[in-house]
Amino acid sequence: MKALCFHTFFFNLRKSLKTGSYVSKIKLKILGLSSSQSQSGSFALVLGEVKGNRRLPIIIGMFEAQAIAIEIEKIVPNRPMTHDLFKSFASAFNFTLLEILIHDLREGVFFAKIVCTSGQETVEIDARPSDAIAIGLRFGVPIYTNEEIMSEGGIVISESEESEEVIQEEETELPPREQLKKLPFDQLQTMLTEALENEDYERAAQIRDEMNRRN
Repeated sequence: MKALCFHTFFFNLRKSLKTGSYVSKIKLKILGLSSSQSQSGSFALVLGEVKGNRRLPIIIGMFEAQAIAIEIEKIVPNRPMTHDLFKSFASAFNFTLLEILIHDLREGVFFAKIVCTSGQETVEIDARPSDAIAIGLRFGVPIYTNEEIMSEGGIVISESEESEEVIQEEETELPPREQLKKLPFDQLQTMLTEALENEDYERAAQIRDEMNRRN
């Protein structure tokens, strides 16, 4: 009987180690989205350590980038997006998310899990990191990875490089924001409505920020 118990214990231990349950997790935060220079029509989602200076860039598609951006900017689309439907569906059946875990990197491809619970049972759902993060943002849950992923796919950013990144971003965003500053408030309101109707959420966010600045 004791031999059977020990056998079961070590079997579960090996299983947990294999799935990463016993691996120390590293909390991540979203630092930004930018057009991918390596793949046309794609975007680079840049994640960073909450307690560290390493960056984890992940190439994602345009639709997923849009889904992440509008949730970060807290823009409500005219029609619910796929990731919004996932949240509504999960909530209807009393499921909620616990965390997003980027747990594997194979041949340059990242793999993630959506960890959710019904209160009685915890389930891990395989997903692309882009979809997992877009859904996780809607539930307000943390994003994690592990040291193996950060060592293999992460980039160390020095303080000087980080300062240069901020300066470059400000220079890139300056022209459209300067143009918006010259427009009357009524025209901005019209432009915001048009941007939302066209589902141009990046432009809508810029207009909304300018309107909020004046209030």
